[in-house]
Amino acid sequence: MSAASRIVIADDHPLVRGALRQAVEGAAPNCVITECGDLSELTKELDANPDADLVMLDLSMPGVRGFSGLMYLRAQHPGVPVVVVSANEDRGVMRRCIDFGASGFIPKTTAIDSMRVAIRAILAGDTWTPPDVVLDGPVDKETADIVRRLSSLTPQQVRVLMMLSEGLLNKQIAYELSVSEATVKAHVSAILQKLGVESRTQAVIAAAKIEAGQWQSDFPAG
Repeated sequence: MSAASRIVIADDHPLVRGALRQAVEGAAPNCVITECGDLSELTKELDANPDADLVMLDLSMPGVRGFSGLMYLRAQHPGVPVVVVSANEDRGVMRRCIDFGASGFIPKTTAIDSMRVAIRAILAGDTWTPPDVVLDGPVDKETADIVRRLSSLTPQQVRVLMMLSEGLLNKQIAYELSVSEATVKAHVSAILQKLGVESRTQAVIAAAKIEAGQWQSDFPAG
């Protein structure tokens, strides 16, 4: 936790960002803090400063739905630790975040002193979740397979999949990503192959499951 530490807070609510800034300043007084309100801002910040020491990511903000933002960051910036800070306190969702490569999960209801403990632990290279979240239990085969398949998507494929789930056509996706329609078609084909599905509709269903975190089957919710 030297003066060079750089922490990025990504949340679309200014009050939440302010509270997280207060927690971070207490945990790592000399760090540089940057605030982002959506995935686009966060991507630009990490492109400019890829050596960030920690990203504090909300699961629900513009450009992010469910686990998509976490998946994108882990694929695009695998060397940057990400801790999810969310109002969702479902234990299965917390476990999924860790499965997707998060370094921790901090519920927004966590007391500020506990947040500071969590931030210090993650900056030190540890993983932090609420004490009652079991991380070393067995993972059911279906969930492990889906995590593996989704984790194999490239950053651009994650973005294309999320746009498919919004109902965008190839032409619209190509415009949004500033690529050719042929490139989008190639991404869609790769997505279908990696997810083991045969149609865009099935891929969209998979995306909806990502968003809702519905594909855990054997994990207790509480």
